[in-house]
Amino acid sequence: MDEKVKGNLIIIGGAEDKEGECAILNYVASTVKKSKNSMLIITTATQKPQEVFSTYERVFKRLGIGEVDTLDINDREKANDSVNVTKVYNAGGIFFTGGDQLRITSILGGTKVNDALADVYKKGTVIAGTSAGASAMSSTMIVGGEADTPKKSGLSMAPGLSFIHEVVIDQHFAQRGRIGRLLYAVAQNPYTLGIGIDEDTAIVVDGKGLFHVIGNNSVTVVDAKNIRHSNISELNQGDVLELIGVTLHVLSPGSGFDLTRREPILKGGL
Repeated sequence: MDEKVKGNLIIIGGAEDKEGECAILNYVASTVKKSKNSMLIITTATQKPQEVFSTYERVFKRLGIGEVDTLDINDREKANDSVNVTKVYNAGGIFFTGGDQLRITSILGGTKVNDALADVYKKGTVIAGTSAGASAMSSTMIVGGEADTPKKSGLSMAPGLSFIHEVVIDQHFAQRGRIGRLLYAVAQNPYTLGIGIDEDTAIVVDGKGLFHVIGNNSVTVVDAKNIRHSNISELNQGDVLELIGVTLHVLSPGSGFDLTRREPILKGGL
């Protein structure tokens, strides 16, 4: 089995504090500064790249990052530009903003910038992402779907950036009531772990396949590997999903999870 994680990831559930203590973004900044005091902000997900970049530039400079640059790629030609590839290789850390995760993968997928991102990630560059940038981290990502009773109603999934394998990530989780669609997502492939990350909350994932929770809210892990019954293969449009034997963990800041053993780690055990 391929390794689930090959580098350092900070996956943020969106709406992280940018004005107060900025606990999550400060963690990102302090982690990046251990190697090289520079940050590359990838704004591909948003259609307001300059506005979004300016916000993160201001925050990260206030948090002590010496150089903050932008990778404003909105078409595949730019994603194959050698100048942009060089920016990826020169960055101390990389940060994906929110927006639409399908923009990230449809514009960057299969390009030279995508290859460079995969390369630096394997070599240890810290990669962080918030909201859409969080969903895009996994090998399979949710790109749309109703957040209500789990039923066959048009959940959309697509290949992600594949920084982390055998999981599917949902963001703005508790705030937007997304437990139903995460249950439906893991029902389609019970070996895939579902990870729902609340706003102003993040998971910090290391190369050993362990993560710990930081921020102010919770992370929900849905494990359907050992379900005893599912009706997903018999559903017609609008039918309600039935899953028996799902394991659900709700983790608070300071606790963590072993992705390989599929076991939670209580505070103090990391």
